[in-house]
Amino acid sequence: MADFQKILSDNGLGALDEGDMEVFTPIDGALLGKVIKDKVSDVDGVVAKSMAAFDAWKGMPAPVRGELVRLLGEELRASKEALGALVTLECGKVYSEGLGEVQEMIDICDFAVGLSRQLYGLTIASERPGHHMRETWHPIGPVAVITAFNFPVAVWSWNTALALVCGNPVIWKPSEKTPLTAMACIKIFERAVSRFQKSGNDCPANLLQLLVGQADVGQALTDHHDVSLVSATGSTRMGKAVGEQVAKRMGKSLLELGGNNAMIVCPSADLEMTKRAVLFSAVGTAGQRCTTLRRLIVHKNVKDELIASLTKAYGSLKIANPLEEGTLIGPLIDDSSFNGMQEALRSAKEQGGNILVGGERVNVDGCDDGYYAAPALVDMPEQSSVVETETFAPILYVMTYSDFDEALAMQNAVPQGLSSCIFTTDVREAEYFLSAVGSDCGIANVNIGPSGAEIGGAFGGEKETGGGRESGSDAWKAYMRRQTQTINYSRELPLAQGVKFDVD
Repeated sequence: MADFQKILSDNGLGALDEGDMEVFTPIDGALLGKVIKDKVSDVDGVVAKSMAAFDAWKGMPAPVRGELVRLLGEELRASKEALGALVTLECGKVYSEGLGEVQEMIDICDFAVGLSRQLYGLTIASERPGHHMRETWHPIGPVAVITAFNFPVAVWSWNTALALVCGNPVIWKPSEKTPLTAMACIKIFERAVSRFQKSGNDCPANLLQLLVGQADVGQALTDHHDVSLVSATGSTRMGKAVGEQVAKRMGKSLLELGGNNAMIVCPSADLEMTKRAVLFSAVGTAGQRCTTLRRLIVHKNVKDELIASLTKAYGSLKIANPLEEGTLIGPLIDDSSFNGMQEALRSAKEQGGNILVGGERVNVDGCDDGYYAAPALVDMPEQSSVVETETFAPILYVMTYSDFDEALAMQNAVPQGLSSCIFTTDVREAEYFLSAVGSDCGIANVNIGPSGAEIGGAFGGEKETGGGRESGSDAWKAYMRRQTQTINYSRELPLAQGVKFDVD
């Protein structure tokens, strides 16, 4: 526990003994502290402050807004080790993954700084003489960012870095399971703001605000008519509720929801590379990534060799305290997640599945109240209902195919559409998989697992994954409003489409 307190202290989180919401670490179930919980009645005031910040921030030149994000990236670099350890402490992912999550934050800041000088519009030819048209992008307004426990800070940064350079303030509602990482990020942001102001730049108060609370606070934020965009990460059930509520008030939502990601392994696949990709994708973050590999669709000619290799490898994975060096698998977030895993395994057996390895709770020294689980590898006779349901735990279902079209149909035959991949050395199979008649997911990879995306590309998926895009490419457009402009620089007033409306 002494090490836990040092991690908190290193992040500027001192005494956490006052508040009405308890925060626990999944490492050993210990109480980390208590924080003050915001109430539904607080939301109106927070949004009003955000609107005031928007009035000042939207008129700031975008490259100046980018300077604040550049400074945020510098502060994150300075805090990488401390914040990475706090990510591990609060959500349970291994320390190297905690560091990787902070690196994602740094990377998106770098991306957003360049973007601040590239918020490009268009010039458009007009059919009317003496006219020209153009399309431009303007700030949209307060952005609500609702994040999940499994990536407690990276997803916030994807949204916030882009929202800020696009001219918008941010209201952050973190998972009630991981509020401490959010509080630490607020302190880091405040240091960046202080440097920004000392450089002679104006920065409105309340550009970034935090709402710590339960689902009712998130719902009030989602329902608020002055919140222009709601970016929500979580389960499909939650996302459907958010999308419906935002649509009722004609707002905009950006949804990043469940994934049920597959890998197709073809006869020509490099099986050693495939094994390494499966291991990280299926068991990394204890199976608690939205991009976790959950379905392995293997050709009958290579299945036995690959499964034998995976079964052996699964037995050698180090499951331990995620702060310890060499640990590959940390705990599940809580008992509910472990119980959900057990229920899914029971259903798999009822549906004809054979658990080849894993699935049981693992005892870790000094972590008796942590929920550690051995990753499970389950051979299934078909893609049954339990396989089509996302279980947020390290369960990998294995199905067999003999025809490539059969494998592709199986890959696409689930409600979710986030990430997908194929392992093959046949260029025809690879290109077919990436074509319009191939994978129906938002992410499609060749000889790379489904997880571990870089920030340069737009991140998100189709179907029940929500259709939203975050991070790179042109995802920034979600945080702005589009305006088409027509300018008449002639002395005439011609109408479009040849319409005549002559008035004496």
